[in-house]
Order: sequence, then structure tokens, then C-alpha cells
Amino acid sequence: MKKSLYLTLVIVLVGFTETYAQGLNFGLKGGANFSNFEGTSANFDSESITSYHAGAFVELGLSSRLSIQPELLYSTMGANVSSFNSAADDFKNELGYISVPLLARIYLIPNRLSIDLGPQVSFLMSEKEHVDLDKSNTFDFALAGGVTLQVFGPLFIQGRYNLGLTDVKPDADVTNRVLQLSAGIRF
Repeated sequence: MKKSLYLTLVIVLVGFTETYAQGLNFGLKGGANFSNFEGTSANFDSESITSYHAGAFVELGLSSRLSIQPELLYSTMGANVSSFNSAADDFKNELGYISVPLLARIYLIPNRLSIDLGPQVSFLMSEKEHVDLDKSNTFDFALAGGVTLQVFGPLFIQGRYNLGLTDVKPDADVTNRVLQLSAGIRF
């Protein structure tokens, strides 16, 4: 009895995950951001901050090994900034972006493990702590890469690194660097 119950459960789960191979899937995801500024600036030094991201995605399956996945995320990035000028205070510079990654998902193990690569554009929506929003670049371009593992049925975990290519501020030679750890569900 137990063996047939386990066998039935395995068959149902395999059948359930196989339905995600091709076609159109939607999903929600969220998780932690570990971000910092990278680059050189004569005015300040920075340390990483922990923040968050959350949003939705659409996955368009082109084959059992390849899909395209655009996402729409709210993502906070930034750094703890230490000024070399003793008159200025140290502060946490937290930037809130609407991010739109467009990723190619290449499945190493169909419906289980994929490598995700592609560009990401982000639009600055908010900035906190001692910073003038008018002096910040409102557009950020990055390259994103990571892995996704389908854990159980529609549930997945994901790790991604975003390599910023545009300066955060026009007067500072620094870009965003973000490690994202996510969990989500596909429908």
C-alpha cells in the first residue's frame, strides 16, 4: 500500500512538472538583495547593504531546453557610504528601482535546473538618506546571470548576480553590484 502511494505521488509530481516544459507560465518571486557600489571615487568608500526585491515574471518556453523570461521587479540596491571628508556624515544610500530583466533560460536538466543570462534595465524610483535625487542617474543598465532550481513542482529557488554597467551618479565613477537570492512559484 505504501509503495503504491509513493509511486502514485512520484508519477503525479513528474507529470505536474512536465507540464511546465513548454508554453506560457506566469509567476511571482521575491527575496534578498546584497548590494554594494563598485568603482573608484575620490569622495567616498562603501560597504554592502542587505535589502529586498519582489515582482512577477512570464516564462515563454521555446523548447524543453530554452525559454525567454521577462520580469518586472521592485528592487532596492545601494551601499553604506563613508565619506573621506571628515565634515560629512556616513549614511546608507538606498536606491529603489523598477527593474526589467530579460533573461534567456537554458535548462541543463529539463524542468529542474537552468542557467539564466541576459540584460536588465532599471529605472530609479526613490532614494533614501542624505542624497539629492536630482543628482542621481535615473537609469541603470546591468548584465544579469544566475541559476534557477525547481525544488518541488512549481516552487523554485534562484541565485543571480547583477553587474551594473552605468554610473549611479554622474559625478562618481561607481556602479551597482547586486547578489540576489530568491524564492518563487510558477503558475
